[in-house]
Amino acid sequence: MFDEQRFITDRLRAIDASGIRKVFDLAAKLKDPINLSIGQPDFDVPDQIKQAAIDAINQGQNRYTVTQGMAELQQRIASHLKDELSNWDFSTTSTLVTSGVSGGLLLALMTTVGPGDEVLIPDPYFVMYRHLVTLTGATPVYVDTYPDFQLSADKLEPCITDKTKLILFNTPSNPTGVVATDQTCKDVMALAKKHNLLVLSDEIYDEFCYEKIQRPAGSDKKRCPSPTDYSQNLILLRGYSKTYGMTGWRLGYAVGPKAIIDQMTKLQQYSFVCAPSMVQVAGVAALDTDMQSHIDAYEKKRDLVVEKLSGKFELTTPGGAFYAFPKVPEHLGITATQFVERAIAKGMLIIPGNVFSNKDTHFRISYACDTAMLEKGLDLLVELADG
Repeated sequence: MFDEQRFITDRLRAIDASGIRKVFDLAAKLKDPINLSIGQPDFDVPDQIKQAAIDAINQGQNRYTVTQGMAELQQRIASHLKDELSNWDFSTTSTLVTSGVSGGLLLALMTTVGPGDEVLIPDPYFVMYRHLVTLTGATPVYVDTYPDFQLSADKLEPCITDKTKLILFNTPSNPTGVVATDQTCKDVMALAKKHNLLVLSDEIYDEFCYEKIQRPAGSDKKRCPSPTDYSQNLILLRGYSKTYGMTGWRLGYAVGPKAIIDQMTKLQQYSFVCAPSMVQVAGVAALDTDMQSHIDAYEKKRDLVVEKLSGKFELTTPGGAFYAFPKVPEHLGITATQFVERAIAKGMLIIPGNVFSNKDTHFRISYACDTAMLEKGLDLLVELADG
């Protein structure tokens, strides 16, 4: 008999199947569910981006590119960032085009941490963080950010030891939708400098920000607060999946100190090889595409979520992304998992908080769906809150 266990590593055994994936599998079995679980935009990729990819395929741009990404996309990313990050000295940084931000996360963590290192992760966290850290052999250390979900320096510092090497920073946040304040970004970078730590800033939802501030000082451009305003001694990860609806296209980029990006590039050469060639061509067109109308539409959906749920649930107002993370009403006397089971019994899919957290008190909803389904789901949540 084949000995399966002999050939599965301890690191893989330490990784659970995604709780989100389990909900997706369940969704496939339900007939017409009210689905507030899916973390991807409900709009399609804009036509001009699709056409750029189609043209690239038809013109024969179907081969490997250089590992770091084709020159035209590299130049377009550089132009985009230089316009935004006027305080950076780009002569000391490099850029790597990655197979999505998820690919960038794996490369960054495999490059910078390993056995014996500790990585500070905000709790709640994006589900992939803990498992990727485990895969590297490093140890995840969870920093409790309840109830406001701000990863402050005051919450981080007591968790720092002589083994701490990296801080995972995510704004706007999945699963909470919280946007870090400008002061938080400043304080976290000061803390990282004080303790000689690296910050990995995951900004995949950077355009989905509903409370933008004027940055940099003196500029007429507004955007989310970011640690990049206070230091370039970090790894910045951004991507195309959420802003442009390109979730299945797998395109992102990493920017950071040249020595680190060079090692990530080397690792990509022996793993992902390169991001898909025709998608890289489309990535140039994407950065020239205005998505503001979609972002405005999602802000209205956010407002609807807050309006409907605030009277029944404890809810931190999401400042970005397209998620909300309400707390299960205490008078129900049940866990978030049990609350989600009740929702599923009514034909609605949401995600229990313990998928993203060491606590099981909240649940995640995604408002990346059509407004009619969202309203139906919110009404059902209100009904469930009443018991």
